[in-house]
Amino acid sequence: MFLRPPHPSDRDELLRLYRASVRFHRNLASPPRRPEQFAAYLARCRQPNYASVLVCRTEDGAIVGRINVTEIVRGLHQGAFLGYEMGAPFAGRGYMTEALPLLLRYAFERLRLHRLEANIQPSNAASIALVRRAGFVREGLSRRYLKIGGRWRDHERWAILREDWAGRRRARP
Repeated sequence: MFLRPPHPSDRDELLRLYRASVRFHRNLASPPRRPEQFAAYLARCRQPNYASVLVCRTEDGAIVGRINVTEIVRGLHQGAFLGYEMGAPFAGRGYMTEALPLLLRYAFERLRLHRLEANIQPSNAASIALVRRAGFVREGLSRRYLKIGGRWRDHERWAILREDWAGRRRARP
């Protein structure tokens, strides 16, 4: 897997992927599925408090998903929120498990963040397992935290600190 920034020429491939994933993302995520949503996504990518990368397969360059680092706060906080979606045709193959450590390196080394937080619905076992494998720690529950699919939904708060990430990297053989 490799990560790269989105480009206007990615529009058709990314929209096809997410249109094929509507049922898979239902009540979990709202990735762009229409050209105007993709244009708005690219505009957000130019903002200083937003970073996004496409998750691509090494063997053919296919876009399999994306990871967003949002609401980047500098100053005393140096933190942000993590969001991600995998396209339904590529789910369950370990691609995001391989991509998330690459993103963490980018977040902590290039973006110089101190803290990254992922908010996940308690029923999303696959996503919870993903962040747990990457070294995130559960910090609590936020009731009715985000409005997704027209309903306010509870989310578990998971976070990883730069020093936790660095310690895990040093501990690997």
